Amino acid sequence: MAQGGEQHSQAAALAQFLEQHPRALVLTGAGLSTASGIPDYRDRDGVRRGRLPIQGPEFRRSPDVQRRYWARSMVGWPIMARALPNAGHRALARLEQHGRIASLLTQNVDGLHQRAGSAAVLELHGNVHTVVCLDCRAEFSRAFVQTLLNDANPELAAALNEISARALPDGDAAIEPGALDALHLPWCVQCGGVLTPDVVFFGDGIPPDRASNALARMEAADALVVVGSSLMVYSGFRFCRIAAETGKPIAAVNLGRTRADHLIALKLEASAEQLLPQVAALLGADEPDELGETDAPAA
Repeated sequence: MAQGGEQHSQAAALAQFLEQHPRALVLTGAGLSTASGIPDYRDRDGVRRGRLPIQGPEFRRSPDVQRRYWARSMVGWPIMARALPNAGHRALARLEQHGRIASLLTQNVDGLHQRAGSAAVLELHGNVHTVVCLDCRAEFSRAFVQTLLNDANPELAAALNEISARALPDGDAAIEPGALDALHLPWCVQCGGVLTPDVVFFGDGIPPDRASNALARMEAADALVVVGSSLMVYSGFRFCRIAAETGKPIAAVNLGRTRADHLIALKLEASAEQLLPQVAALLGADEPDELGETDAPAA
């Protein structure tokens, strides 16, 4: 990881890049949220860790796959629910607020950009904090579905603190197979239908209207900045291809290789949590004091 003077020079290089490209589009990935306690998918070489993820078509047709998902999510989601935006999220929000970036696409489903204050956010893969009924399309908060899971599975709920589980990305957790056997699935309280997280599973495509919106943002941008993504998934890599094909320069802040290294003009091997606040400060988008930008309240 870059330290001291090297990190300052990296921050200066990215600040200059943003000054030269005031309509930059930012694309973020799982590496940005690791400092918030949410594990990422891949190692520094871009190799995926752990077992293969659940596939969307399998989830929709198989109650056993649904049971696997909801049992693991029941254990893992509280980690996601407690996660807070880190300094990298907050720096991107300030850069947007000060007109230093035009828009933000994220491959993450954790909702941390919005909580940090970013407004022009498009979540390519959805948001894990929302659950949808596959039959009547009713929407519920993930927190509410956790209460359904707890009520339907009191023994598992009581044992949550004792379960030896390893946190995985996107609110998932690695748990013992026996915990899956007796799980009672949550059902839609309006129609009794199958519930699914409002995310794009592996094996599914980004909804057409969302994809069109993302492509329009890329077309309007004058550059692309990648933060915390190896770009191994095509839904992210495609924006690098489009940028390269249309002559728009690409900068990247990522610890490790990316699929688009051969296309990137400015590659910064650094922690986004440490580097982005420095970039924001150089561009006049400092983080406010603890009490905010207003005066302290009277005693």
